[in-house]
Amino acid sequence: MQFVFSVKGRENLIREAFRVELEKVMCGIVNNHNCKTYAIYCNPDHTHILVGMHPTISPSKLMEQIKSGSSKWLNDQKYIHGKFSWQDGYGGFTYSKSQIDNVVKYILNQPEHHKKQSFKDEYLLFLEKFEVDYDPKYVFEWYD
Repeated sequence: MQFVFSVKGRENLIREAFRVELEKVMCGIVNNHNCKTYAIYCNPDHTHILVGMHPTISPSKLMEQIKSGSSKWLNDQKYIHGKFSWQDGYGGFTYSKSQIDNVVKYILNQPEHHKKQSFKDEYLLFLEKFEVDYDPKYVFEWYD
């Protein structure tokens, strides 16, 4: 399952100086819940993580743990001026085993990908591709 979630206010708060460390924290949370991280990339304003889910935890519970744990870690480290938090909600997209390699490559190629496509366009395409009916007022806060 690929999870996509955004920094509160869509601010570019995740800096390269601590990005890898933050990704390791998130992977540790995933592993602590008997799940497997296939790929992760924290962009400045949003994150993609591909996880092999364990049947003992629901996607919503895992996301709650990842978001709260990583927010706490970032706030404890004081890497960000003020209080860091993620926006409410997330996107969750499932894939077959045969698609894992392509999704891993996609996630790890995020910096190049976002030179050509905005996060907003990317996310709305996910919703269309996966045929998710949505009300725009419940999709992430967008700032143009």
